[in-house]
Amino acid sequence: MRIQRPTRRDVLKIAAGSALLPMLPGVVHTAFAAEQELHGLSVFGDLKYAPDFTHFDYVNPSAPRTGSLSYLPGYWFYNQNTQTFNTLNGFVLRGDAPPRVDYCFDTLMVRAWDEPDAIYGLVAKSVQVSKDGNTYVFTLRPEARFHDGSSLTADDVAWSIDTLMKEGHPTISLPLKPISGVKALAANKLEIIFDGTQSRQLPMTVAVLPIFSKTYYADRDFTQSTLDRPLGSGPYKFGNMSPGKFIEYERVDDYWAKDLPVTKGQHNFKTLRIEFFRERQTAFEAFKKGVIEFRQEFTSKTWATAYDFPAIKDGRVIKELIPQEKRPLMQGWHINTRRAKFADPRTRRAIGLCFDFEWTNKNLFFDTYKRLTSYFEQSNLKASGKPSAAELALLEPYRGQVPPEVFEEAYVPPVSNGSGSDRTLLRQASQLLKEAGWQRRGTSLVDKDGNPLTVEFLIRAQVFESVLGKYIQNLRAVGIEGSIRLVDPPQYQARTTDYDFDVLGGALGLLPTPLEGLDTAFGSQSAKAPGSGNYAGIADPVVDALIEMISQSQSREDMTNACRALDRVLRAHHYWVPNWYIASHRVAVWDKFGRPENKPDYWFPFEATWWEDKEKAARLEKAG
Repeated sequence: MRIQRPTRRDVLKIAAGSALLPMLPGVVHTAFAAEQELHGLSVFGDLKYAPDFTHFDYVNPSAPRTGSLSYLPGYWFYNQNTQTFNTLNGFVLRGDAPPRVDYCFDTLMVRAWDEPDAIYGLVAKSVQVSKDGNTYVFTLRPEARFHDGSSLTADDVAWSIDTLMKEGHPTISLPLKPISGVKALAANKLEIIFDGTQSRQLPMTVAVLPIFSKTYYADRDFTQSTLDRPLGSGPYKFGNMSPGKFIEYERVDDYWAKDLPVTKGQHNFKTLRIEFFRERQTAFEAFKKGVIEFRQEFTSKTWATAYDFPAIKDGRVIKELIPQEKRPLMQGWHINTRRAKFADPRTRRAIGLCFDFEWTNKNLFFDTYKRLTSYFEQSNLKASGKPSAAELALLEPYRGQVPPEVFEEAYVPPVSNGSGSDRTLLRQASQLLKEAGWQRRGTSLVDKDGNPLTVEFLIRAQVFESVLGKYIQNLRAVGIEGSIRLVDPPQYQARTTDYDFDVLGGALGLLPTPLEGLDTAFGSQSAKAPGSGNYAGIADPVVDALIEMISQSQSREDMTNACRALDRVLRAHHYWVPNWYIASHRVAVWDKFGRPENKPDYWFPFEATWWEDKEKAARLEKAG
């Protein structure tokens, strides 16, 4: 079926007819009064904190500011890697950077993690928004400083944004295209002009980009991999390190912003130390010895069976479940549709039917997980049942251009009998493969030219070999030559950047208001951009149109309906084999920490908001 790519005018026409007001020049799309001096911004105008607030509610403003935290990060961005590092440049495509380099760089504004999308001024004291919503003028704090004492000016911010637009990692640079101009009006005045096609969220995304020193990079190449410590301005600076082994971030005690409301009660550890391990078991052994003090457990078997060492039994190590955030989550095995053998959605659906989640959950995960079915799991953006009237209004223009099942019940992977090799599901898979044109030749499936259907899973951790074992057996049972390729971190980074894989496991946590980032993960433009994160190579004009509608949403209701419509289309194309999720963080810590009473709903900022409790640390040292 040939799909006609809609023009941008078509997209806006459809959006307008579906109660999604397009963001046209001259139409105010900001929820704030024009030209007003604002201390904060949010996508739809709601701010929890007044201009005179003293600190966020999820921090302890009197927290002790001492001690250290040694840990393994549970998330990372851009070119960052948790297994090794060979560069300190964490905002470009090249090299493997350590997580948390962002702690060394300030931003215009910072997020409040107890609100879905609000930001408040850090380097920027205030911001003014033009009547048409296309121009943002930030007033910078005169006391803002880099770590060498030099002033942080609007010229530095303008240079940083311009550089990231041109040379930043694709997941940074691609969303910034609607910026038509950025310039310093004065040392403390920065103007950012958008072209009118930006989403409500993009100005906020720009406001939390890292700020670099223009002077520092005057004789340096921003794109290069380097272990030279770049000049920063944030609450931490680069400390001791051994590439590939550990890195320490040292708190800047005279940090210029330490007493601002947006930083009060945060950055309490004097030292943050991140350890690097190629294997999970080695990392776990380091935790048992106290080399690692904070651990998030991502392996169910380890959580269920391995936390029986002496420090657990005598109470020196505490194990607990902490509620997950209210954020959309997706995780799955992404099928690379850039490869012709995966072009037919029936082939992809058959590959998914061979994964027996029920057997895997029972035998490998101790029944601790739920099956993930949506690209917006754990949120109200997830599609369920048949489309609502509002969703149908968005989808009807594409009837005939999307699979018919888009207009039926949202696709949910079938529940197996838990045997590990459900014959009913395997027969369905075989039938789909036959319909897709694959033919039996002995024990293998081949295409019309005699090429076998092979599926190789690219992994970087040995633990996935056992997770994939039964899956590979089922693929082979229907004639697919399944295999696993375990590679080292540099190889993994290179192959994912160049999309040199058949199937890749990947997870993505979205913002609660995901007006930005969806085009990077699912848009046609990102499908060919190296390192974009569009692992499946999705290049579908209908997906592009729905992403456009989401980005132009004028209310949460509009955004929710458009996200649900997008979810239906993505699921119907079977671009992935959905994995699993758990509603809690599995956390184990050496009992030396204090923490605020309240955890924010939209993030788990333990590095920033916890602290070392001197009495607990002393008892632990005495007991150890």
